[in-house]
Amino acid sequence: MKVFIVGIAGGVGLRLARLLTADGDRVDGLHRRPEQGERLAAEGIHATHGDLTRIDAPALAALLRGTDVLVFAAGAGGEGGTSAITAIDGHGLSTAIEAARLAGVRRLLLVSAFPEAWRDREVSDTFEHYIDTKKRADAELAATELDWVILRPAALTDDPGTGRISLAPALVHTRITRDDVAATLAELVHTPRLRREILELTEGPTPITDAVQQRTRD
Repeated sequence: MKVFIVGIAGGVGLRLARLLTADGDRVDGLHRRPEQGERLAAEGIHATHGDLTRIDAPALAALLRGTDVLVFAAGAGGEGGTSAITAIDGHGLSTAIEAARLAGVRRLLLVSAFPEAWRDREVSDTFEHYIDTKKRADAELAATELDWVILRPAALTDDPGTGRISLAPALVHTRITRDDVAATLAELVHTPRLRREILELTEGPTPITDAVQQRTRD
């Protein structure tokens, strides 16, 4: 299986690339900085240099030829303010959707965010813009004919993964390790029966494989 990861050098994207490569999948992805490509290559992970804010849909589609699953794990990550959020989390997904159509890629997995993330805190206008952009991106993808899955992780941590999660259409916002998000995505990549669902993801008691398989039976 060939998997293309937009945001392959990010905290979740890199972890996912490692897991898929170890599983024997063919992995490619888009990264912005040359040093990111060098780091990926040092780990035996193939990736393509390109700027999501500059590439157009036909150019990205050319990179997607032969791809089975497109994973959109890119995000501004708090850098560049609202303009970067709009360009990457918003317009970037629009570009990826159109590129998938042009390249004939049916399956697209989107890493999104809880709509009510940190509603119990005073947050900045930039964060509010981030949440609004993510929700609009979810709505845009959900309106397409693609075989999409929208994954909404809770607050991300760099703690070691536990291999156990909660995965459901609606959960209370808590936290989740990036390791466990990547492992959940890897399981979703290999579960094509699960399609056109919005799933929220938090720490929890259920082994990841079991949690994903449970969603296919519901």
